[in-house]
Amino acid sequence: MAKFIVVEGLIGVGKTSLCRLLEREWGARLVLEPCEDNPFLAAFYADRERYAFPAQMFYLAARYSQQLQLLQGDLFHELVVSDYLWAKDRLFAEQTLSGDELALYDRFARLLGDRTARPDFVLFLDAPTEVILERIRRRAIDAEQVIEADYLDALRERYMGLWARYEDAPVYLLDTTDIDYVDDPGDRDWMLRLIRGWLDGRPIEGAPRPLGRTRQLELFG
Repeated sequence: MAKFIVVEGLIGVGKTSLCRLLEREWGARLVLEPCEDNPFLAAFYADRERYAFPAQMFYLAARYSQQLQLLQGDLFHELVVSDYLWAKDRLFAEQTLSGDELALYDRFARLLGDRTARPDFVLFLDAPTEVILERIRRRAIDAEQVIEADYLDALRERYMGLWARYEDAPVYLLDTTDIDYVDDPGDRDWMLRLIRGWLDGRPIEGAPRPLGRTRQLELFG
């Protein structure tokens, strides 16, 4: 059975680039967040209150369709890698929805949540907010240019709350501020060795330890 790993992180932190690296280097099957197909995304960034619900429900439906495919298994790949975790959908919902809209979202999410794939581990990529904002600026996706620091900071806090209660798989946090696995061959080789070590159950020297409540207090308390 194929190994399944998830690469998570804030917008612009480099998660999709890492997933594509694993696809290219190891022939991994790639499962990408369906963000580019969301017809409400640009409108949401411009007017969050008005467009939050349709944008969130589109994501819920699209992600669930991908989860069903993952549950069917994969006979042709040794590794499946995704740039999002199903459980994170609720983070965005609770940040952007409230009242009856959030209650309606939760009704649908609870119906779907039992039939989702569990990863072997989750790698959460992070960087200081100013670094992420600069990366967003450089990649010049119009819909993302209105993202503000407060939004990213609040989202990071919600992620850390999720990791504090998440028990389905180990979660590793990696600061990517000084890691360039896209253009630096040395960093790329190190990242591949890091992930291979976790997959094989033999972490390389210096590999981050799994996040737990105590570890989170060390890092963020």
